[in-house]
Amino acid sequence: MNKSLIQALLLAMFAFGATMLSAQLLPKCIDGQGFSYNPITGQQVATGERCANAVTTAVPFLRIVPDARGGAMGDVGIATSADPNGMHYNQSKLAFADKKVALSATYTPWMRNLGLQDVYLAYLSGYMQIDKLQTIGLGLRYFSLGDIEFTDENGGSLGQGRPNEFEVNAAYARKLSKKFSAAIGAKFIYSNLATGQVVEGNEIKPGIAGAADLSLTYKTPLKVIKTGSELTIGAAITNLGSKITYTNSVNRDYIPTNLGVGLAWKINLDQFNTFTITTDFNKLLVPTPRPDIDEDGDGIPDYKQYSPIRGVFKSFGDAPGGFSEEIKEITTGIGAEYWYDDQFAVRAGYFFEHYSKGNRKYFSVGLGVKYNVFGINFSYLVPTTNQRNPLDNTLRFSLLFDFAAFEGEDN
Repeated sequence: MNKSLIQALLLAMFAFGATMLSAQLLPKCIDGQGFSYNPITGQQVATGERCANAVTTAVPFLRIVPDARGGAMGDVGIATSADPNGMHYNQSKLAFADKKVALSATYTPWMRNLGLQDVYLAYLSGYMQIDKLQTIGLGLRYFSLGDIEFTDENGGSLGQGRPNEFEVNAAYARKLSKKFSAAIGAKFIYSNLATGQVVEGNEIKPGIAGAADLSLTYKTPLKVIKTGSELTIGAAITNLGSKITYTNSVNRDYIPTNLGVGLAWKINLDQFNTFTITTDFNKLLVPTPRPDIDEDGDGIPDYKQYSPIRGVFKSFGDAPGGFSEEIKEITTGIGAEYWYDDQFAVRAGYFFEHYSKGNRKYFSVGLGVKYNVFGINFSYLVPTTNQRNPLDNTLRFSLLFDFAAFEGEDN
């Protein structure tokens, strides 16, 4: 088989650690069950766990956390205070933004710990308030996979390629009451992994898809302490859209439709100090892989043939391990953020994913600084397992511009 597409796909899959499992950490698979080796008896002992069965999709770059603030808090952001990066997490919270216009730009080096210098994620987002109730937002995500040497099945060179993917996203958010908001977003997705190459007689073309985002936010004061606090609850369904293919094949792949729920509790310690603790829970609304089930005998597993909407409903109860395995498909992030005088921030967080569903586990830390209309955030990922992560020991940063000067024009 021509290796060109395989190379590009492997690099794209590695770019998002959810699909890469560490063989050293996973039990041996025997008839779908997990076994570990007992060095004393020399026998394989059942662990009681099913084999690794991560949920995989095409265009996984859509689920990469794009900003340094969320990246510093365990990849959370559904219920945190509104900034332009809400375009990724939860567009409805933009309706609660305290600035009329804001922009954010983030650059994320990718797999630098492997020595790659030309793989990166760039993200640009912004919003503008139409009035006190309505806000519109725009986001642009670009993922470069660097230079790749395409080869034929004999190892002969077919030239250089530069795979890349991008997403354009627009949203409309509206306050439905003083405490409640909703938003709808639409996006265009383009994935160019090996355009022009030929695999088994099929010419590779760019993958194109469309999707929608739906989100809700509830925000209310809490009087549990004298200095005051605030609770925010957010929920978002993102990337709900068409399947994608790179050939004329009818066997299309799911995009990473996701359900996320977040909670954040902001505590006003005094006039100058605030502390927020927040958590996100995320689950891909994509069928769990069942390659062994092909009832119609067409050579394509049944789980890949559902429509996107049917796949969403199937994803809540199709795991071969039952409800306990469905729970393992939920990733958890928890983070904390401290602000002094709304000018200096310290952040930390932890991300957890079950070993059979991707095995991503890591701490993250970061800093933030604001000065007038300008802000900058840094984050750094600290691995906690032998599982390789594309962001291991990598510093990433975001620039923010809150155009507070615009507010004075109404006075």
